[in-house]
Amino acid sequence: MSARGLDLSMLERYDALLLDLDGTLMHGSRPIPRAAEAVCTARGRGLKIGFVTNNASRTPEQAVAHLATVDVEAAPEEIASSPQIAVQLLAEHAPVGSTILVLGADGLMEAVASAGFTPVRQDGDEVAAVVQGFSPDLGWAQLAEGGYALRRGIPWIATNTDATLPTERGIAPGNGALVQALVHATGRTPLVAGKPEPAMFSLAAKALGARRPLAVGDRLDTDIEGGNRAGIDTLLVLTGVDSVETALRAEPVRRPTWILPDLSSLTDPAPEAVVDGETARCGAASARLEGEDLVLTGRTQSPQALTAGLGLLAARLPETALSGAVRTQDS
Repeated sequence: MSARGLDLSMLERYDALLLDLDGTLMHGSRPIPRAAEAVCTARGRGLKIGFVTNNASRTPEQAVAHLATVDVEAAPEEIASSPQIAVQLLAEHAPVGSTILVLGADGLMEAVASAGFTPVRQDGDEVAAVVQGFSPDLGWAQLAEGGYALRRGIPWIATNTDATLPTERGIAPGNGALVQALVHATGRTPLVAGKPEPAMFSLAAKALGARRPLAVGDRLDTDIEGGNRAGIDTLLVLTGVDSVETALRAEPVRRPTWILPDLSSLTDPAPEAVVDGETARCGAASARLEGEDLVLTGRTQSPQALTAGLGLLAARLPETALSGAVRTQDS
């Protein structure tokens, strides 16, 4: 690898960032430190920015307004949300113009209406499908309407199945928890529109005209798996749900390309791992396999040590997850 290759930062390796919102840029209404500055820096370096969110409670305009409260500049056309994908799925399973039972917030109602359907809050014989998305106000009464409709065997589309949602107070139940209530009650399983399905990432990258996009998020089971399935490099930031331990122990489809503590490190040099047998090096850090264990050496929480570990796992365990422990050994 050339010296120039060793010096490249994330912002030099990629031409677009596909950014998750909750847990990556903010926790509810509370901004994540340095995230807004990082987005501004990326724009200044010429990267295209897309915001890829499973949160179905806001319209693109509302998402832009919410981003503004944490000092992140955005435009509606930069928002790729699970309701947008959900209505595309809906069109494949119900005639345009038909009546759709919406379990979720007003933003989801608007998305369904904008696609040419008639959204309602109460079940009836005319309801042709159910669409479910997150709303902090969703309760038993709305879930009961969904249960009545789903008993008739009509199509059911969930915007996403995130089990949890990062908020300013901590980790709260997400849309997936509410979806599971109906799964348990009806014995049915919905079609899923949002992450980790790859369509959201592919469509967002296409809309931006990106050739080398990087998918960025805090969750392995949505952001990272979805980006990987779309054939896009992925970056896990440690500001939300998942950790170094869960990332290094993840199954390959949920294993990120990179791990950084937060978005402020996007401008730092990001050398790739060089793998030699059972050992990998990245800068001054290294990783090695000892039996079933992965041992990190150097500044073991540094991006270089984590990159070495990821590179070694990708080379030596491309189809299976690490079965042993993750051990550290400071040099």
